[in-house]
Amino acid sequence: MKPTEEQRELRDALRRLFAERSPSAEVRRLMGTRAGYDPALWSLMADQLGLQGLAISEAHGGAGYGMRELAVVFEEMGRAVVCAPFLAAVTAAAALEAGDGGRDLLPGIADGTTIATLAVAENGSWDLDGLATRVEDGRLRGAKDFVLDGHTADLLLVAARDEDGDGDGDGDGDSVGLYAVHGETAGVTRSLLPTVDQTRKLAQVAFDGVPARKVGTRDAVRRALDVAAVALAAEQLGGAQKTLDMTVEYVKVRHQFGRPIGSFQAVKHRCADMFVQVESARSAVLNAATVADENPDGLPAAAALAKAYCSDAFFHTAGEAIQLHGGIGFTWEHDAHLYFKRAQASRQLFGAPAKHRERLAALAGLTGAAAAP
Repeated sequence: MKPTEEQRELRDALRRLFAERSPSAEVRRLMGTRAGYDPALWSLMADQLGLQGLAISEAHGGAGYGMRELAVVFEEMGRAVVCAPFLAAVTAAAALEAGDGGRDLLPGIADGTTIATLAVAENGSWDLDGLATRVEDGRLRGAKDFVLDGHTADLLLVAARDEDGDGDGDGDGDSVGLYAVHGETAGVTRSLLPTVDQTRKLAQVAFDGVPARKVGTRDAVRRALDVAAVALAAEQLGGAQKTLDMTVEYVKVRHQFGRPIGSFQAVKHRCADMFVQVESARSAVLNAATVADENPDGLPAAAALAKAYCSDAFFHTAGEAIQLHGGIGFTWEHDAHLYFKRAQASRQLFGAPAKHRERLAALAGLTGAAAAP
């Protein structure tokens, strides 16, 4: 499916914006800050482009677009390694849209005044069946790992077990609920984690008897994780395309033995392999975004496929970029390392490729019951 005129205009506007406001020098500056993003750019994204509310329904302060438009945004952000809590906000908004008790929180996310995030992972796993965080007597107890921008988020949406297992009061279930907690609430402890990819901030968040408001069920969490997987896959596509572009440009101008190294057959083959991976990743993202908008029941499989393939494609192209840039590519000062670190970290975020392949196999009926990534 070809992009619409609106999508092309959005892509062009974002590419200009990020070239101006998020060059590599700015990315490196923000990496060293605790907040990890530029509040001025964040406000501009909300006020002038409406990005934070792009896929939020109009009834809740958004523009009412879908995953295909979001995929354009994430691809361009991935190209520029933009430092912003955008993935966190989109994931949280998807959880609230799929829930049934917190949609009054969406307008703040849509206008950029509320930074929200989803807290699911425990002990490095996003498996909902293994959660230890619980709600007892209306209070949240437990800890979450790898919370996107959790150290600065105004709103935390926490996946936790209910008192009776599924939250319906009859004690017959074994599911989870989604709970809203304000970041500055007493009993919330937030610690910034050291990460390979310093362009994306992750935090550990602990809850010690924190009052929490239920805003959704297990289904809302699963929907949000699937949306997050597609969004991250689109971002990985953007990073993979950029590493391919910078590599092709370099091998055209780098000379050895009196000729561009791009004229050597071995280099051509490696660039061709990168191209195939990027275009295959593009197909996976387009399919997943289309499914998200038109066939929600098929999203789990499409999201698992896109996240698994794009993770590997980005990791491969980022590694090849370093190799084909030669000696300069191995220096930490070269931008190729920004993409390589992002590729390595995003490969694990929301579940490693192997986990998503297992889930895809389960959904296809090749193994046991489908598990969360």
